[in-house]
Amino acid sequence: MMKKFCITVMGAILALGSAMFAQNVAGGVKDLGKDVNKGAKKTAKGTEKAADKTADASKDVAKGTAKGTEKAADKTADATKGAAKDTAKGTDKAAKATAKGTVKAADKTADATKDAAQKTSDAVK
Repeated sequence: MMKKFCITVMGAILALGSAMFAQNVAGGVKDLGKDVNKGAKKTAKGTEKAADKTADASKDVAKGTAKGTEKAADKTADATKGAAKDTAKGTDKAAKATAKGTVKAADKTADATKDAAQKTSDAVK
């Protein structure tokens, strides 16, 4: 009788055990699905935050670049104005010096022409 009882208990365990095991597997798969879903949501939130921070950083860099470019353009314009003034002064000085030199050269040419004319006149006499 004990032998039949043990066989009956073992049969029941085997019959019900596989059903219980199947429930555990199904529950485990369901729990795994929930965990994967939670992980995916966290990853999505993290990706969104990273994208927002990247966008903010890009805006900051663009603003900084624009300010730097504007400052450089202003300094270039100021330097160009200064260089134009200096060039004008230099050109004015050079023109005056050239005019002075031209007057001296004209005077010397005139004197030389007079001397040559005088010599020619003396030679003809």
